[in-house]
Amino acid sequence: MSFFQIWIQALVIILVMMTILWFVSVLIKNVSIVDLFWGFGFVITSSFYFLKSPGEGPRKIILFLLVTLWGLRLSSYLAWRNTGKGEDFRYGQFRKNYGEKRYWWISFFQTFLLQGILMWLISTPLLGAQFYVNGAALNFFDYAGIALWLIGFVFEAGGDFQLAMFRSNPGNRGKVLDKGFWRYTRHPNYFGDSAVWWGYGLICLAAGSYLPILGSVLMTALIIKVSGVALLEKSLKADKPEYAEYERKTSSFLPWFPKK
Repeated sequence: MSFFQIWIQALVIILVMMTILWFVSVLIKNVSIVDLFWGFGFVITSSFYFLKSPGEGPRKIILFLLVTLWGLRLSSYLAWRNTGKGEDFRYGQFRKNYGEKRYWWISFFQTFLLQGILMWLISTPLLGAQFYVNGAALNFFDYAGIALWLIGFVFEAGGDFQLAMFRSNPGNRGKVLDKGFWRYTRHPNYFGDSAVWWGYGLICLAAGSYLPILGSVLMTALIIKVSGVALLEKSLKADKPEYAEYERKTSSFLPWFPKK
């Protein structure tokens, strides 16, 4: 079976999963469940690539384990954070703008179908790293990818944990978190997520596959320009008066020492 055939089959699986998820969201009137599925969706997709790709060796196993650990951690964290809090304000605003009688079907195209296609496109380095074999032994790009993944995972998981602890203190309401990972970047979790995907991209390069790394490029572009940094910064500037000073002295994305 060719790379393209496996990739197309993955698209069908993803769209079926997203359709089922959309149907559940209509029943419970909560589109936010799509966010909980994001990480787990990549675990399922990577598992399919693992079973279908002809490649063998430690690279394939390592990538599968890294994706599984990252995806389960992310989905578990979001489930813990969002359970019992109702629908996310973004989807609630969409529901209000379009009206309850229309949003149930609009949400399928606007959210579930869109995220499904993005998941499919972004997942290409996961297939490239497992489908192609560039020697049985690990090489420099494998080790560099694993190291970058580890840095990203620590920043993402550590940033999420520190933010959760900060928010759990009622005295911090309206304040800005500028300690720990958040001292060196305003978005350690988003930086970590991007680094994780560039880790997958480097492992993909190690396998001798180059074009699929565009999935890592797409993920980073979405994080910085669309659904991550850009969107969050707008709301933070409006809600937190201290954020302007924090923004002045703290790196936006890449970790760096704060300005004096």
